[in-house]
Amino acid sequence: MSVRRLYCENTTCPKTTFAEQVPGLTVRYQRRAPALQRLVEEVGVVLAGRGSSRMLRILNVTLSRVAVLSQLMRVPLPPLVTPQVLGVDDFALYGDIYGTLLVDATTRLPLTLWEGRDAEQLGRWLRQHPGVEIACRDGSLAYRQGISVGAPDAVQVSDRFHLWQGLSRRVQDIASAHRGCLPAALPPVSETGPAPVEETPENTAADTRAERHARRLFEAVQALTRSGRSHSSVARELGLNRRTVSKYARAHTWQEVVRRLPRKPSTLDPYLGYLQQRWDEGQHSAKILHEELQTKGYLGHYQRVKMAVAPLRRGLPLDEPHERPPSPREAARWITTHPHHRSPHINDRLPRLLEHCPELKLTHDLVRRFATMLDNRDAAPLAAG
Repeated sequence: MSVRRLYCENTTCPKTTFAEQVPGLTVRYQRRAPALQRLVEEVGVVLAGRGSSRMLRILNVTLSRVAVLSQLMRVPLPPLVTPQVLGVDDFALYGDIYGTLLVDATTRLPLTLWEGRDAEQLGRWLRQHPGVEIACRDGSLAYRQGISVGAPDAVQVSDRFHLWQGLSRRVQDIASAHRGCLPAALPPVSETGPAPVEETPENTAADTRAERHARRLFEAVQALTRSGRSHSSVARELGLNRRTVSKYARAHTWQEVVRRLPRKPSTLDPYLGYLQQRWDEGQHSAKILHEELQTKGYLGHYQRVKMAVAPLRRGLPLDEPHERPPSPREAARWITTHPHHRSPHINDRLPRLLEHCPELKLTHDLVRRFATMLDNRDAAPLAAG
C-alpha cells in the first residue's frame, strides 16, 4: 500500500508536509488503527485497568493499565435519552456530604450525578430533559419539591427498598414507645439463673467510697427533684451532667445507679464450668489455666482468663453473662425479618414479646400483611383495609 505525501506551498506553514490518510485504516495523530483502538476501548470498558492489560497481552497488544485507563477516559459518553421512569436517590460521598444520582429505572443505567441534595438543581435538570412520566424517589422533601417543580405532571412513587426502609423506621419508633415491654422477650428468671437477692437493711449500707458517693448524689438529686426542680436546674446546682441527673432521678434506690451492667457474652463462657472445677481442685494460676484451656480449643487471650478468675480470688462466684433485653432497633429487626430467615434465637424470644405486648403483636401482623402485598405485587388489600 502506498500513500501520497502532500507539500504545503505556504512558506510560513510550520507543518511543511502532510501525509494522506486512508479512511478506516489510519487516523491522524494515532499510533493504533481504528479497529485496534475500538478493541482497546471495549476491553477497557469490560475489564478496566489491570484486567484489560492482562487480556490485551494475550492478544499480543502490550499496554499498561494506565494507558488502558487513559483510553477509557477518552471514550465519549453515550447520548442521554430522557427515560420515562426516572429513579432519584442520594449516596454518601464522604462523612456527611451526600450526592444525588439519577438512574433510568427501566434499563438500570446511571444518567448523571452531582454533589448535594438540592431541589432546585433537580428541578432544573427535569426542565431541561422533559418527558419523565414516573419519578421513583425516597422520602426526601427536597426531591419531592424538585420533582414537583421540574416535572409537575410526573407521578411520584417510592420503590420497594425505600418503602421497606420507611416501614422499618416506623416499627422502630413503635418499639421505642413500648420499651417497657422489651424485657418480656427474655426467658423466665428460672431459666436464666437464680432470682436476684432482695435488698435488706443489712446490705443497704454503702461500704465502698463509690457507693457512698452514689448514695449522697442519689439523696441530693431526689430531694431537689421532689421539690419540683427541673433536671437542668438540678444539674447546674450540683455541677453534674443532665443525663446523670436524669439517671439518679429515675432510680428507685441508690443501688440501681452503682449496680454493674450485665456482662456481654465472650468466647470464654463455654469454659467457665471447667475454670470453676479446676479452681476448686486447687489450681489458682491463671497462666496454667490458660494453657489448659488452649488444649481444649480456647483461642482467647490470657488476660481474659486472668480477669475471669479475679472474683474467685476474692471469694466471689464467677461473673457469668446475663442476657440483656433487646433494644428497640433489635426488636424492629425481629419483626421485619421474614419468618423463614429468623434464627432460632429470634424464634424463641419474639413470641414471648408479642404475647406480652398487644401493640407490637398488631404491628407484627400488619408488617407481615404488607410484606405479602409486596411479594405478590398486589395492592388490593391496601384499598380494602
